[in-house]
Amino acid sequence: MALAVLAAFTVNSCSRTVESGEVGIKTTKFGANPGVQPTELPPGFHLVGIGERIIVYPTRQRTYSYTREANSDGKQNEEICFADMNGLQMCADVNLTLKVRENMAADLYAKWRLPFDDLLDGQIRNDVRSYIAKETEKVPVACSMLQKATTAAATAAAANVDPASVGEDACPGQLIGTGRQAVIQRAFANLQRKWAIEGVDMSQMEWVGTIRYPGPVAEAITARAQAEQATLATRQKVAQATAEADRQIAEARGLAESTRLRAQALRANPEVLRQQEIERWNGMCPLNVKTCIVGGDAKPLVQAE
Repeated sequence: MALAVLAAFTVNSCSRTVESGEVGIKTTKFGANPGVQPTELPPGFHLVGIGERIIVYPTRQRTYSYTREANSDGKQNEEICFADMNGLQMCADVNLTLKVRENMAADLYAKWRLPFDDLLDGQIRNDVRSYIAKETEKVPVACSMLQKATTAAATAAAANVDPASVGEDACPGQLIGTGRQAVIQRAFANLQRKWAIEGVDMSQMEWVGTIRYPGPVAEAITARAQAEQATLATRQKVAQATAEADRQIAEARGLAESTRLRAQALRANPEVLRQQEIERWNGMCPLNVKTCIVGGDAKPLVQAE
């Protein structure tokens, strides 16, 4: 019995199980090639010899969240902070979806000598922040009126249209609105290119929620949004009023034209008017009147008895 327990303890302490979605990376202190072994160990049960160690590296796809609030990926603040072209500091939460290529896990570990979670918290997070910062420092949070006018003029010239038709918000190089998506996609392309060489395939990087601007900037953005909504509402009212006026004018013109054509038709066919008068007569003459005259031609309609 004691021998069985000792044997089980020996096996458990000298073995490592690699689960599905993982690979094992063996390091050894002895032999002809000490250090990180170049061949990854597949899922399964592996014995660990004297002077050997097996590090488990995840190869399944996962999404890591760099957030200000603690989550399952990290218990400390890992938000990504950066600045715009004017040096205005701001922060945001970012999601990164990635996986390690099975045939390059050993090379990745040999270079960085870190468990993959530590690599995510360290060098990869630093690169996420660095590449985003390189793109945000090229643009402002929001374009000035001069920048909008310049961009609108350039866009109109390229499209050969009236600058007024481009719109007041024609300034894609800003962090508010759709500009922030363009920024993170450019940063992601650079990040993806770098880590593909290392054996890490990154499939997506995106903002989580909105960018957190400093208080005064956030208030200014809110005020701007409210002003734009008010302007839009005013424009809609003006458009509705204009449409209603156009409708009334069209109806008046239609009625006038209808009246003109009807009068013209009656002048050309006076018997039609007389026929209508006859149809509307109730058959009675005024009291003590023997002859009823209907129409402007003074022709008697009927002789009273």
